[in-house]
Amino acid sequence: MTEPTPVRATKPRQVRPATEGWTQQKDAEGRPLLQFASPKRGKPPVHLADLTPEARVEKVKELGLPGFRAKQLEKHYFQHFTHDPAQMTDLPAEGREQFVHGMLPPLLTEVRRLETDRGDTIKFLWKLHDGALVESVLMRYPGRITLCVSSQAGCGMNCPFCATGQAGLTRNMSAAEIIEQIVRANRLIADGGLGDPRRVGHEGERVTNIVFMGMGEPLANYARVMQAVRVMTDKKHGMGMSARGITVSTVGLVPAIRKLADESIPVTFALSLHAPDDRLRDELIPVNSRWKVDEALDAAREYFEKTGRRVSIEYALIKDMNDHAWRADLLATKLNERGRGWVHVNPIPLNPTPGSIWTSSDVDVQNEFVRRLNDAGIPTTLRDTRGKEIDGACGQLVATEEDAAVAASVPAEV
Repeated sequence: MTEPTPVRATKPRQVRPATEGWTQQKDAEGRPLLQFASPKRGKPPVHLADLTPEARVEKVKELGLPGFRAKQLEKHYFQHFTHDPAQMTDLPAEGREQFVHGMLPPLLTEVRRLETDRGDTIKFLWKLHDGALVESVLMRYPGRITLCVSSQAGCGMNCPFCATGQAGLTRNMSAAEIIEQIVRANRLIADGGLGDPRRVGHEGERVTNIVFMGMGEPLANYARVMQAVRVMTDKKHGMGMSARGITVSTVGLVPAIRKLADESIPVTFALSLHAPDDRLRDELIPVNSRWKVDEALDAAREYFEKTGRRVSIEYALIKDMNDHAWRADLLATKLNERGRGWVHVNPIPLNPTPGSIWTSSDVDVQNEFVRRLNDAGIPTTLRDTRGKEIDGACGQLVATEEDAAVAASVPAEV
Protein backbone atom coordinates (compact mmCIF):
# COMPACT_ATOMS: atom_id res chain seq x y z
CA MET A 1 0.00 0.00 0.00
CA THR A 2 1.43 3.34 -1.04
CA GLU A 3 1.76 6.03 1.63
CA PRO A 4 -0.10 9.26 0.75
CA THR A 5 2.12 12.19 -0.15
CA PRO A 6 2.12 14.68 2.73
CA VAL A 7 0.47 18.01 1.93
CA ARG A 8 2.77 20.92 2.63
CA ALA A 9 1.34 24.31 3.48
CA THR A 10 2.33 26.84 0.86
CA LYS A 11 3.85 30.05 2.15
CA PRO A 12 1.83 33.12 1.11
CA ARG A 13 3.52 35.05 -1.68
CA GLN A 14 5.02 38.32 -0.42
CA VAL A 15 5.66 41.15 -2.84
CA ARG A 16 7.77 44.01 -1.51
CA PRO A 17 6.75 47.60 -2.27
CA ALA A 18 8.68 49.18 -5.11
CA THR A 19 8.18 51.81 -7.77
CA GLU A 20 7.79 51.07 -11.46
CA GLY A 21 8.23 53.72 -14.12
CA TRP A 22 9.58 56.35 -11.75
CA THR A 23 12.37 56.75 -9.21
CA GLN A 24 11.52 57.34 -5.58
CA GLN A 25 13.37 60.29 -4.07
CA LYS A 26 15.69 59.23 -1.23
CA ASP A 27 17.86 60.98 1.33
CA ALA A 28 21.64 60.64 1.74
CA GLU A 29 21.15 57.45 3.79
CA GLY A 30 18.98 55.79 1.14
CA ARG A 31 15.66 56.23 2.95
CA PRO A 32 12.58 57.56 1.13
CA LEU A 33 12.65 61.34 1.31
CA LEU A 34 9.87 63.01 3.31
CA GLN A 35 8.91 66.64 2.70
CA PHE A 36 7.04 68.26 5.57
CA ALA A 37 7.85 71.91 4.82
CA SER A 38 6.38 73.59 1.76
CA PRO A 39 8.96 74.82 -0.78
CA LYS A 40 9.11 78.61 -0.91
CA ARG A 41 7.16 79.97 -3.87
CA GLY A 42 5.14 83.09 -4.52
CA LYS A 43 2.13 83.16 -2.22
CA PRO A 44 -1.35 83.31 -3.75
CA PRO A 45 -3.20 86.61 -3.29
CA VAL A 46 -5.04 87.03 0.02
CA HIS A 47 -8.69 86.10 -0.43
CA LEU A 48 -11.87 86.47 1.62
CA ALA A 49 -11.71 82.78 2.60
CA ASP A 50 -8.19 83.16 4.00
CA LEU A 51 -9.40 85.66 6.60
CA THR A 52 -11.36 85.42 9.83
CA PRO A 53 -14.72 87.25 9.83
CA GLU A 54 -13.14 90.06 11.86
CA ALA A 55 -10.22 90.39 9.46
CA ARG A 56 -12.61 90.51 6.52
CA VAL A 57 -14.33 93.57 7.99
CA GLU A 58 -10.98 95.29 8.48
CA LYS A 59 -9.91 94.48 4.92
CA VAL A 60 -13.16 95.92 3.56
CA LYS A 61 -12.57 99.10 5.51
CA GLU A 62 -9.03 99.30 4.14
CA LEU A 63 -10.57 99.26 0.66
CA GLY A 64 -12.68 102.28 1.59
CA LEU A 65 -16.09 100.68 2.22
CA PRO A 66 -18.11 100.19 5.41
CA GLY A 67 -17.53 96.93 7.24
CA PHE A 68 -21.03 95.53 6.63
CA ARG A 69 -20.12 95.02 2.98
CA ALA A 70 -18.07 92.00 4.10
CA LYS A 71 -21.28 90.18 5.05
CA GLN A 72 -22.78 90.89 1.63
CA LEU A 73 -19.69 89.54 -0.07
CA GLU A 74 -19.74 86.41 2.09
CA LYS A 75 -23.31 85.71 0.96
CA HIS A 76 -22.48 86.11 -2.72
CA TYR A 77 -19.42 83.87 -2.54
CA PHE A 78 -20.36 81.17 -0.02
CA GLN A 79 -24.10 80.90 -0.78
CA HIS A 80 -24.50 82.04 -4.40
CA PHE A 81 -21.10 80.65 -5.51
CA THR A 82 -20.08 83.69 -7.53
CA HIS A 83 -17.25 86.18 -7.71
CA ASP A 84 -18.78 88.07 -10.65
CA PRO A 85 -19.22 91.76 -9.74
CA ALA A 86 -22.05 92.09 -12.28
CA GLN A 87 -24.19 89.75 -10.14
CA MET A 88 -23.62 91.73 -6.93
CA THR A 89 -26.11 94.50 -7.55
CA ASP A 90 -26.53 95.22 -3.82
CA LEU A 91 -22.98 96.64 -3.81
CA PRO A 92 -22.37 100.24 -4.95
CA ALA A 93 -21.79 100.35 -8.72
CA GLU A 94 -18.91 102.81 -8.40
CA GLY A 95 -15.73 100.90 -7.62
CA ARG A 96 -17.60 97.58 -7.35
CA GLU A 97 -15.36 95.65 -9.72
CA GLN A 98 -12.17 96.84 -8.05
CA PHE A 99 -13.58 96.04 -4.60
CA VAL A 100 -14.73 92.52 -5.55
CA HIS A 101 -11.43 91.66 -7.23
CA GLY A 102 -9.59 92.98 -4.18
CA MET A 103 -11.54 90.64 -1.88
CA LEU A 104 -12.09 87.72 -4.27
CA PRO A 105 -8.98 87.54 -6.47
CA PRO A 106 -9.00 84.71 -9.06
CA LEU A 107 -7.33 81.58 -7.67
CA LEU A 108 -8.11 78.62 -9.95
CA THR A 109 -8.14 78.37 -13.72
CA GLU A 110 -9.94 75.32 -15.10
CA VAL A 111 -7.63 73.47 -17.49
CA ARG A 112 -9.56 70.28 -18.16
CA ARG A 113 -12.76 68.53 -17.15
CA LEU A 114 -13.31 64.77 -17.56
CA GLU A 115 -16.56 62.90 -16.92
CA THR A 116 -17.46 59.27 -16.32
CA ASP A 117 -20.10 57.15 -14.57
CA ARG A 118 -22.77 58.60 -16.90
CA GLY A 119 -21.89 62.12 -15.80
CA ASP A 120 -22.07 61.37 -12.08
CA THR A 121 -18.29 61.72 -11.62
CA ILE A 122 -16.29 64.72 -12.83
CA LYS A 123 -12.56 65.29 -12.45
CA PHE A 124 -11.22 68.84 -12.66
CA LEU A 125 -7.66 69.86 -13.43
CA TRP A 126 -6.94 73.32 -12.00
CA LYS A 127 -4.03 75.69 -12.58
CA LEU A 128 -3.05 77.85 -9.60
CA HIS A 129 -1.74 81.42 -9.86
CA ASP A 130 1.89 80.24 -10.10
CA GLY A 131 1.25 77.51 -12.65
CA ALA A 132 1.07 74.66 -10.11
CA LEU A 133 -1.53 72.01 -11.02
CA VAL A 134 -4.03 70.26 -8.75
CA GLU A 135 -7.07 68.06 -9.24
CA SER A 136 -10.41 67.56 -7.52
CA VAL A 137 -13.15 64.99 -8.13
CA LEU A 138 -16.91 65.58 -7.84
CA MET A 139 -19.14 62.53 -7.30
CA ARG A 140 -22.90 62.15 -7.09
CA TYR A 141 -24.18 59.30 -4.92
CA PRO A 142 -27.77 58.53 -3.90
CA GLY A 143 -28.63 61.13 -1.29
CA ARG A 144 -25.32 63.00 -1.28
CA ILE A 145 -22.75 64.81 -3.42
CA THR A 146 -19.11 64.35 -2.46
CA LEU A 147 -16.12 66.44 -3.49
CA CYS A 148 -12.60 65.07 -3.11
CA VAL A 149 -10.39 68.14 -2.62
CA SER A 150 -6.65 68.69 -2.85
CA SER A 151 -4.78 70.42 -0.02
CA GLN A 152 -1.30 70.51 -1.58
CA ALA A 153 0.12 70.69 -5.08
CA GLY A 154 1.88 67.34 -5.16
CA CYS A 155 2.72 65.47 -1.96
CA GLY A 156 5.81 64.99 0.15
CA MET A 157 4.93 61.65 1.74
CA ASN A 158 6.55 59.65 -1.11
CA CYS A 159 4.39 56.50 -0.95
CA PRO A 160 5.54 54.17 -3.76
CA PHE A 161 2.04 53.06 -4.84
CA CYS A 162 0.51 56.56 -5.09
CA ALA A 163 0.70 58.63 -8.27
CA THR A 164 0.42 62.00 -6.50
CA GLY A 165 3.73 61.75 -4.67
CA GLN A 166 5.84 60.80 -7.68
CA ALA A 167 7.00 64.38 -8.31
CA GLY A 168 7.24 65.37 -4.64
CA LEU A 169 5.70 68.43 -3.01
CA THR A 170 5.34 71.58 -5.11
CA ARG A 171 3.73 73.70 -2.39
CA ASN A 172 0.96 73.97 0.18
CA MET A 173 -2.36 75.32 -1.00
CA SER A 174 -3.96 78.29 0.71
CA ALA A 175 -7.23 77.94 2.60
CA ALA A 176 -8.97 79.93 -0.12
CA GLU A 177 -7.59 77.68 -2.87
CA ILE A 178 -9.12 74.73 -1.01
CA ILE A 179 -12.46 76.52 -0.56
CA GLU A 180 -12.50 77.66 -4.19
CA GLN A 181 -12.63 74.02 -5.31
CA ILE A 182 -15.93 73.68 -3.42
CA VAL A 183 -17.36 76.98 -4.65
CA ARG A 184 -16.56 76.08 -8.26
CA ALA A 185 -18.14 72.63 -7.81
CA ASN A 186 -21.26 74.19 -6.29
CA ARG A 187 -21.46 76.63 -9.19
CA LEU A 188 -21.31 73.73 -11.66
CA ILE A 189 -24.07 71.89 -9.76
CA ALA A 190 -26.26 75.02 -9.69
CA ASP A 191 -25.78 75.39 -13.45
CA GLY A 192 -26.85 71.78 -14.06
CA GLY A 193 -23.37 70.40 -14.75
CA LEU A 194 -23.88 67.30 -12.58
CA GLY A 195 -27.30 66.55 -13.99
CA ASP A 196 -29.82 69.38 -14.26
CA PRO A 197 -31.17 70.01 -10.70
CA ARG A 198 -34.53 71.07 -12.16
CA ARG A 199 -34.76 67.89 -14.21
CA VAL A 200 -33.88 65.49 -11.40
CA GLY A 201 -35.92 67.31 -8.78
CA HIS A 202 -33.13 68.50 -6.49
CA GLU A 203 -33.35 72.28 -6.89
CA GLY A 204 -30.85 74.06 -4.68
CA GLU A 205 -28.60 71.05 -4.11
CA ARG A 206 -24.87 71.47 -3.48
CA VAL A 207 -21.83 69.57 -2.25
CA THR A 208 -22.78 67.82 1.01
CA ASN A 209 -19.60 65.87 1.77
CA ILE A 210 -15.93 66.82 1.59
CA VAL A 211 -13.07 64.32 1.65
CA PHE A 212 -9.49 65.55 1.97
CA MET A 213 -8.26 62.66 -0.14
CA GLY A 214 -7.11 64.54 -3.22
CA MET A 215 -3.55 65.66 -3.80
CA GLY A 216 -1.44 66.17 -0.70
CA GLU A 217 -1.19 65.20 2.96
CA PRO A 218 -3.76 67.45 4.71
CA LEU A 219 -2.12 67.40 8.13
CA ALA A 220 1.20 68.55 6.61
CA ASN A 221 -0.67 71.74 5.66
CA TYR A 222 -2.41 71.91 9.00
CA ALA A 223 -3.13 75.63 9.56
CA ARG A 224 -4.56 76.25 6.09
CA VAL A 225 -6.62 73.06 6.09
CA MET A 226 -8.13 73.99 9.44
CA GLN A 227 -8.93 77.52 8.25
CA ALA A 228 -10.69 75.95 5.27
CA VAL A 229 -12.63 73.57 7.57
CA ARG A 230 -13.71 76.51 9.73
CA VAL A 231 -14.99 78.33 6.65
CA MET A 232 -16.84 75.20 5.50
CA THR A 233 -18.60 74.75 8.85
CA ASP A 234 -19.26 78.41 9.76
CA LYS A 235 -23.04 78.84 9.50
CA LYS A 236 -22.95 82.63 9.89
CA HIS A 237 -19.91 83.69 7.89
CA GLY A 238 -19.10 80.61 5.78
CA MET A 239 -20.61 77.68 3.91
CA GLY A 240 -22.67 76.21 6.75
CA MET A 241 -21.68 72.61 6.07
CA SER A 242 -21.89 69.83 8.65
CA ALA A 243 -18.55 68.93 10.21
CA ARG A 244 -19.68 65.30 10.20
CA GLY A 245 -19.74 65.39 6.41
CA ILE A 246 -16.06 66.43 6.24
CA THR A 247 -13.39 63.71 6.26
CA VAL A 248 -9.76 64.58 6.99
CA SER A 249 -7.38 61.80 5.98
CA THR A 250 -3.73 61.31 6.93
CA VAL A 251 -0.98 58.74 6.46
CA GLY A 252 -0.19 59.09 10.15
CA LEU A 253 1.33 62.41 11.29
CA VAL A 254 0.82 61.62 14.97
CA PRO A 255 1.40 65.07 16.55
CA ALA A 256 -1.03 66.64 14.07
CA ILE A 257 -3.65 63.93 14.77
CA ARG A 258 -3.52 64.82 18.45
CA LYS A 259 -3.79 68.52 17.59
CA LEU A 260 -6.82 67.83 15.41
CA ALA A 261 -8.51 66.04 18.30
CA ASP A 262 -8.32 69.26 20.35
CA GLU A 263 -9.95 71.48 17.70
CA SER A 264 -13.53 70.87 18.90
CA ILE A 265 -14.64 70.44 15.29
CA PRO A 266 -16.11 66.92 14.97
CA VAL A 267 -14.88 66.07 11.48
CA THR A 268 -14.58 62.45 10.45
CA PHE A 269 -10.99 61.31 10.87
CA ALA A 270 -9.47 58.71 8.54
CA LEU A 271 -6.12 57.00 8.99
CA SER A 272 -4.55 55.61 5.81
CA LEU A 273 -2.91 52.56 7.36
CA HIS A 274 -2.46 50.03 4.50
CA ALA A 275 -0.41 47.61 6.64
CA PRO A 276 -0.68 46.50 10.28
CA ASP A 277 2.99 45.51 10.65
CA ASP A 278 5.88 47.96 10.80
CA ARG A 279 8.17 45.99 8.52
CA LEU A 280 5.85 46.33 5.54
CA ARG A 281 4.47 49.76 6.43
CA ASP A 282 7.98 51.23 6.66
CA GLU A 283 8.31 50.47 2.94
CA LEU A 284 4.72 51.15 1.91
CA ILE A 285 4.15 54.38 3.90
CA PRO A 286 7.56 56.04 4.44
CA VAL A 287 6.27 58.30 7.24
CA ASN A 288 6.06 55.08 9.31
CA SER A 289 9.79 55.57 9.85
CA ARG A 290 8.81 58.52 12.09
CA TRP A 291 5.63 57.23 13.75
CA LYS A 292 5.02 53.49 13.90
CA VAL A 293 1.74 51.59 13.47
CA ASP A 294 0.98 51.42 17.18
CA GLU A 295 1.68 55.14 17.66
CA ALA A 296 -0.68 56.05 14.81
CA LEU A 297 -3.40 53.73 16.13
CA ASP A 298 -3.01 55.11 19.65
CA ALA A 299 -3.45 58.66 18.31
CA ALA A 300 -6.50 57.55 16.31
CA ARG A 301 -8.03 56.00 19.44
CA GLU A 302 -7.38 59.27 21.32
CA TYR A 303 -9.23 61.12 18.57
CA PHE A 304 -12.27 58.90 19.18
CA GLU A 305 -12.05 59.39 22.94
CA LYS A 306 -11.90 63.20 22.69
CA THR A 307 -14.49 63.69 19.95
CA GLY A 308 -16.78 60.67 20.18
CA ARG A 309 -16.43 60.34 16.40
CA ARG A 310 -15.75 56.86 15.06
CA VAL A 311 -12.44 56.63 13.20
CA SER A 312 -12.08 55.23 9.68
CA ILE A 313 -9.12 53.02 8.77
CA GLU A 314 -8.30 53.17 5.07
CA TYR A 315 -6.58 50.07 3.69
CA ALA A 316 -5.65 49.79 -0.01
CA LEU A 317 -5.68 46.09 -0.89
CA ILE A 318 -2.64 45.31 -3.06
CA LYS A 319 -2.27 41.84 -4.54
CA ASP A 320 0.25 39.63 -2.69
CA MET A 321 1.63 42.64 -0.83
CA ASN A 322 -0.66 43.52 2.10
CA ASP A 323 -3.78 41.41 1.50
CA HIS A 324 -2.74 38.27 3.39
CA ALA A 325 -5.23 36.67 5.77
CA TRP A 326 -2.75 36.88 8.65
CA ARG A 327 -2.54 40.63 8.15
CA ALA A 328 -6.32 40.91 8.45
CA ASP A 329 -6.08 38.97 11.72
CA LEU A 330 -3.23 41.17 12.98
CA LEU A 331 -5.14 44.34 12.10
CA ALA A 332 -8.22 43.05 13.95
CA THR A 333 -6.11 42.20 17.00
CA LYS A 334 -4.49 45.64 17.11
CA LEU A 335 -7.83 47.42 16.77
CA ASN A 336 -9.60 45.26 19.35
CA GLU A 337 -6.75 45.75 21.82
CA ARG A 338 -7.79 49.41 21.87
CA GLY A 339 -11.45 48.69 22.58
CA ARG A 340 -14.65 48.05 20.67
CA GLY A 341 -16.95 50.36 18.75
CA TRP A 342 -14.40 53.07 18.00
CA VAL A 343 -13.35 52.21 14.48
CA HIS A 344 -14.57 51.21 11.03
CA VAL A 345 -12.30 49.70 8.35
CA ASN A 346 -12.59 50.63 4.68
CA PRO A 347 -10.58 48.25 2.47
CA ILE A 348 -10.09 49.79 -1.00
CA PRO A 349 -9.10 47.74 -4.05
CA LEU A 350 -5.90 49.40 -5.27
CA ASN A 351 -6.30 51.74 -8.21
CA PRO A 352 -3.30 51.02 -10.48
CA THR A 353 -1.21 53.99 -11.58
CA PRO A 354 0.56 54.42 -14.93
CA GLY A 355 3.79 52.43 -15.01
CA SER A 356 3.02 50.34 -11.92
CA ILE A 357 2.92 46.54 -11.96
CA TRP A 358 0.98 46.37 -8.68
CA THR A 359 -2.72 45.60 -8.96
CA SER A 360 -5.75 45.16 -6.72
CA SER A 361 -6.29 41.92 -4.85
CA ASP A 362 -8.30 39.09 -6.33
CA VAL A 363 -11.98 39.25 -5.43
CA ASP A 364 -11.89 36.10 -3.29
CA VAL A 365 -8.91 37.49 -1.37
CA GLN A 366 -10.68 40.80 -0.83
CA ASN A 367 -13.75 38.98 0.47
CA GLU A 368 -11.68 36.84 2.84
CA PHE A 369 -9.89 39.91 4.21
CA VAL A 370 -13.23 41.61 4.87
CA ARG A 371 -14.77 38.46 6.35
CA ARG A 372 -11.96 38.00 8.87
CA LEU A 373 -12.27 41.57 10.12
CA ASN A 374 -16.06 41.39 10.40
CA ASP A 375 -15.85 38.03 12.18
CA ALA A 376 -13.46 39.63 14.68
CA GLY A 377 -16.08 42.25 15.48
CA ILE A 378 -14.55 45.06 13.39
CA PRO A 379 -17.18 46.77 11.19
CA THR A 380 -15.68 46.56 7.69
CA THR A 381 -17.01 47.72 4.33
CA LEU A 382 -15.27 47.32 0.98
CA ARG A 383 -15.28 50.80 -0.52
CA ASP A 384 -16.80 51.52 -3.90
CA THR A 385 -14.23 53.29 -6.07
CA ARG A 386 -15.26 55.95 -8.54
CA GLY A 387 -13.52 57.55 -11.49
CA LYS A 388 -10.96 54.89 -12.38
CA GLU A 389 -11.64 55.40 -16.08
CA ILE A 390 -10.50 59.03 -15.83
CA ASP A 391 -7.67 58.42 -13.32
CA GLY A 392 -9.81 60.12 -10.70
CA ALA A 393 -9.91 57.40 -8.04
CA CYS A 394 -7.93 57.19 -4.79
CA GLY A 395 -4.19 57.35 -5.41
CA GLN A 396 -4.54 58.24 -9.09
CA LEU A 397 -4.50 62.05 -8.94
CA VAL A 398 -1.36 63.40 -10.56
CA ALA A 399 -0.38 66.30 -12.79
CA THR A 400 1.38 64.83 -15.83
CA GLU A 401 3.70 66.45 -18.34
CA GLU A 402 0.81 66.39 -20.80
CA ASP A 403 -1.35 68.25 -18.26
CA ALA A 404 1.38 70.85 -17.80
CA ALA A 405 1.60 71.38 -21.55
CA VAL A 406 -2.15 71.86 -21.83
CA ALA A 407 -2.20 74.17 -18.80
CA ALA A 408 0.52 76.36 -20.31
CA SER A 409 -1.80 77.15 -23.22
CA VAL A 410 -4.75 78.09 -21.01
CA PRO A 411 -4.84 81.78 -20.00
CA ALA A 412 -5.34 82.53 -16.30
CA GLU A 413 -8.86 83.49 -15.32
CA VAL A 414 -9.46 87.11 -14.34
